[in-house]
Amino acid sequence: MELLSGNEAIAQGAWEAGVRIGVAYPGTPSTETMESFAEKEGVYAEWCPNEKVALEVGIGASAAGARVLATMKHVGVNVAADPLFTAAYTGVGGGLVILAADDPGMHSSQNEQDSRFYALAARMPMLEPSDSAEALAFTREAYDLSERFDVPFLIRSTVRISHTKTPVEIGPRLEHDLKPYEKDAAKWVMMPAFAKPRRKVQDARTAELREWVEKCPYNVVERKGAEIGIVCAGATYQHVAEALPEASVFKLGVTWPLPARALEAFAESVDRLYVVEEASDYLSNQIRSLGIELSAAPGKELPPDGELTPSMIRLAFGMQEAEHIPTQGDVPGRPPALCAGCPHRLVFKELSRLRAIVTGDIGCYTLGALPPLSAMDTCVDMGASISMAHGFELALAETKHRPVVAVIGDSTFGHSGLSSLLNTVYNQGAGTVCILDNRTTAMTGQQGNPFNGITLQKRPTRELDLEGILAALGIEDVSTVDPHDMTAVRSTLKRATDSENLSVIVFRAPCVLIDRTRKPAFTVTQDCRACGVCPTLGCPAIAKDPDTGMAAIDDVMCIGCGQCAQYCGFSAIVPTADRTKGGADAR
Repeated sequence: MELLSGNEAIAQGAWEAGVRIGVAYPGTPSTETMESFAEKEGVYAEWCPNEKVALEVGIGASAAGARVLATMKHVGVNVAADPLFTAAYTGVGGGLVILAADDPGMHSSQNEQDSRFYALAARMPMLEPSDSAEALAFTREAYDLSERFDVPFLIRSTVRISHTKTPVEIGPRLEHDLKPYEKDAAKWVMMPAFAKPRRKVQDARTAELREWVEKCPYNVVERKGAEIGIVCAGATYQHVAEALPEASVFKLGVTWPLPARALEAFAESVDRLYVVEEASDYLSNQIRSLGIELSAAPGKELPPDGELTPSMIRLAFGMQEAEHIPTQGDVPGRPPALCAGCPHRLVFKELSRLRAIVTGDIGCYTLGALPPLSAMDTCVDMGASISMAHGFELALAETKHRPVVAVIGDSTFGHSGLSSLLNTVYNQGAGTVCILDNRTTAMTGQQGNPFNGITLQKRPTRELDLEGILAALGIEDVSTVDPHDMTAVRSTLKRATDSENLSVIVFRAPCVLIDRTRKPAFTVTQDCRACGVCPTLGCPAIAKDPDTGMAAIDDVMCIGCGQCAQYCGFSAIVPTADRTKGGADAR
């Protein structure tokens, strides 16, 4: 018996099933799945530039006869949707399982969505575990099912399943030889002449899946009283079991297709039937579409967004909250912030000074939108910064307007920014693009990407030449700048935004979590005039006395980057080794 997170359990289940190849793009809450899989014996795993590419690699490996695991977060499924829908037509060679890790509550995402709608739309079976033991078992068994029904299987997790550790029984690996590849254009070439017959294959498969799911052991009925029946799935089941211990529960392990006859029988066995689900109406709508009547919860309505808790469920059924220690009311808020010494900070500070319209992107640099920097105007999806900047320039072309600047990270540029920039160049767009190259995929845990040349399993490779790629696109104005140098950042941004042509600036310096070198901390001397400039950098190591307005630096958090000293007009911020500089004692 071991304690594994849902992500680790999915990786273990894939390994036990004899999976040879794993493909992914990192994205919370899915990231650790592929990292865990990559550490296992006898497997190949890679980070791909994006989820679409990852799934296409996976489909190719499956066609060649290997068992494959592809992992992504819910918004990554959007990126992979093109090959996903067609893979439901082609089917598989070796078993193919795709993890879609949803994020109710948006702990690390730009939206809340329910990947079960993809299973419904693509008519691709989806399994939904409620703990790590089921995550392992469902994943392991999904490969046999994938090959049996000739279709990829989806595994849906949510952040609580992905990151919570529960006991599991691990097992041995069962090796599977490559299935011999045989040319079969009718199966793999999805031109209309072949896709039309494959649609009929899909229809016949769907009918088989609907019969299979009626007796599937993953759907479990827990009989208690006949007064209340609850239908739920995934992490929500754990909350229902805690909140309503006397209710009968139909725990769905397969959320597409639904077991129509089994659900009808369960509904007939209880006085009132309810669905409990978080941030979605997927189950409610699908069960109603079967002609099954659902009752409205008698108490406080469940929230339509965010995660559920046992207390919310108890209140929805007219019960009191369980006894608990109330949350302390005077705890100060701790909003996220760029790390002390982050190489992105001065870029955002100077963009704020320029009053630029900043179209942002997905990554830790999104924090540049928050006070006191407040330097980002938009953030929609991976790669959108460059495309949206082009859109701003088009709309404002005949007006006098503030500078338009796109900000994107190195990994995100490789993910989907390259094609966006290609469009801007092709259509002779203007504006400024800042590529914040911190040598890693930082927000998801410092993974490798094509521009830092670090692969998932540390295989020999090469670091792609970012400036060379920009030049190959035909961009003439390309600059590379140290983002810790305030003067260089300011002057380069000013020159680029004054230009009528397209300019690209590569701000290159390693993330402070990659290069952990610490220089002597800085301190504030008595020369401080309480001007209030240094706190506007938003560095968590800098504080301001609420009474005097004088600045102070936490020497434990300070890494000695010296960014703040460059903004002090009174030379009152100095390294600790020079703290008596100017004849004043350090504060």
